[in-house]
Amino acid sequence: MTTEANVTTHAVPVALTIAGSDPSGGAGMQADLKTFQTHGVYGMSVVTLLTVQNTAGVEEVMMMEPSFVRRQFDCVIGDIPPTAAKTGALGSSSMIHTVGRMIGKLACPVVVDPVMITKHGVPIIDEDAVKTLRESLLPAASLITPNRHEAERLTGRTIRDEDQLAGVARSLLAMGPAAVLIKAGFGDRMIDFFQDHQSEQVFASERIVRGNTHGSGCVLSAAITSRLARGGPPAEAISQARESTRRAIASPRRLGKGISPAHLYP
Repeated sequence: MTTEANVTTHAVPVALTIAGSDPSGGAGMQADLKTFQTHGVYGMSVVTLLTVQNTAGVEEVMMMEPSFVRRQFDCVIGDIPPTAAKTGALGSSSMIHTVGRMIGKLACPVVVDPVMITKHGVPIIDEDAVKTLRESLLPAASLITPNRHEAERLTGRTIRDEDQLAGVARSLLAMGPAAVLIKAGFGDRMIDFFQDHQSEQVFASERIVRGNTHGSGCVLSAAITSRLARGGPPAEAISQARESTRRAIASPRRLGKGISPAHLYP
């Protein structure tokens, strides 16, 4: 029998995801929680929206009330303070504003994955929500992880080649985040361009042909969050997260009739 007298307290890395639900398990908070577990981090979640989706597409989205999301957040962090957190799909301007105020309460790194469109091409947020994202959420972020199309939408600038990534990253930094990671592909080359206010770094790799890409953006940002929760510096966290995410994308296993989800397990 366990008693209070013989319980030993250990420092446990804890990651919180504030994101939508994918009932098929490939993206959203389900992918985040599985990724946290894979990286040896205790995971918690605050649900912002529910979806009806699978690997073939999204059929319906149902938003949570912002007040209910705030209550979830206050409840979990009041009991178990996270050592890192991330945001995913938020869905609306009012939700983004609410979450921006919430993460301002956190004394830990926060990764913002500005989810704007699904792998199946379904828009997640409208222009009013994009404006709120720029003004209310990005300034509270330790790191933002937009893909090429999200970076273009946030800045209004076009990325035609690798040489334009630095300028777009600087435009994003001017919106307030401490650091930026732009995910882009050019031909057979995949580029993740990192920049903070002191330095920049290019992470390059060969494109994986016919990989498991459903939820891969969620998996990458969750893996980065996991490494930050364990105390790693951003550039090291990104490098480790990229490697684990590439393994998940390259897995020979396939699931579903549509875009197969990134596989986190052997």
